[in-house]
Amino acid sequence: MSSGLIPATILTGFLGSGKTTLLKRVLSEHHGQKIAVIENEFGEENIDNEILVADTKEQIIQMNNGCVCCSIREDLRTTLSDLAAKRRKGEIEFDRVVIETTGLADPGPVAQTFFMDDEIAESYLLDSILTLVDAKHAQSQLDSRQEARCQVGFADQIFISKTDLVNEGDVEALIHRIKHMNPRAPQHKVHFGEVPIASVFDLRGFNLNAKLEIDPEFLNADDHAAHDHVHDENCDHPHHHAHEDDVKSFVFRAEKPFNPAKLEDFLGSIVQVYGPKMLRYKGVLYMKGSERKVIFQGVHQLMGSDLGPKWLPNEKKLSKLVFIGIDLPKDILLQGLESCLV
Repeated sequence: MSSGLIPATILTGFLGSGKTTLLKRVLSEHHGQKIAVIENEFGEENIDNEILVADTKEQIIQMNNGCVCCSIREDLRTTLSDLAAKRRKGEIEFDRVVIETTGLADPGPVAQTFFMDDEIAESYLLDSILTLVDAKHAQSQLDSRQEARCQVGFADQIFISKTDLVNEGDVEALIHRIKHMNPRAPQHKVHFGEVPIASVFDLRGFNLNAKLEIDPEFLNADDHAAHDHVHDENCDHPHHHAHEDDVKSFVFRAEKPFNPAKLEDFLGSIVQVYGPKMLRYKGVLYMKGSERKVIFQGVHQLMGSDLGPKWLPNEKKLSKLVFIGIDLPKDILLQGLESCLV
């Protein structure tokens, strides 16, 4: 990568969904990439003790195919900065990092590490958050565990494993339910852990960059949600009313430009109040006084924005934001954004 930053992927997912299988595959497959895997907790699910020996003094273990494994005994920040330092000195070689979180962890704080800390932000680029969902147990896990719902809300890409163990109608119902919670993450059915590397890395799900606006998935993300809200009463999906999940998404669109100062104040105050419940939010903004698009995104309380490409002469200027969160007050947010327009 020309930027010289090390791409990082956060792998999260339900217990038993196949994260370990996926990781083993990533670590053993000959894809010519050297990958550093960081285990965010030692649990029963860690990558086999043959690979990670818990009592080694050295926290970082080189593997025979050139991959590197480490377990986090201190915080993630320290581990990432140690790895980057060793890589700069030529002590370890790796091309990218995969961080595996535990079965019920909130990936938010892990993602925030990449925004919050200048040293980390200068070495790494958060590529995407991948969530593995176990089709067999997903409905009950989503019903009973808010952490599971949050993992779906955070995802840039969702892999549904074990679909061969449930009937097709159930898989469709699950896909539909997940689509409501997070319309911007593409979903792929995968055979237990058998995921092609191309669909795991360099997804650019997270970066603030031009890809965001040309990304058709992002631009169509709300069409599904939009029609569902219109036809709510006579929704033709039988499963639609079975689950009213607390993790939901909604979209704001406007053709008038934003007043930058007002928008900044409003978003600042919203994040103060609702930050813990705001999982992911991102958008392309049409700002008064700027001939370039502004690309914006955030996780919980942390948000950032970047200047994107110029608006093309014949391009229709409009702002489009998507919010994914837990019981967010849609009306307050939409009205507040409306009031920031010029």
